[in-house]
Amino acid sequence: MRTLRTAAIVLSAALSSTSVPAQVPQDQSGATETEERRHAPKTDLMWNLIGALGLIGLSGLWRRSDNDGYTDDPI
Repeated sequence: MRTLRTAAIVLSAALSSTSVPAQVPQDQSGATETEERRHAPKTDLMWNLIGALGLIGLSGLWRRSDNDGYTDDPI
């Protein structure tokens, strides 16, 4: 009975509400920020290389362990 009542409440709430757009367009004269980025020159390679170098640099922070997996690693 409790499940039926909960399902009825959820169903009535879903049917009584209307969908609302995420963003209401205010001015249609200019391009959106996403369209501007799509038409901009592609500089992804540079940023991807910088990010890859940063991730490689983080590997130097990895502490080597002599733990064999059977004993606890000291902190």
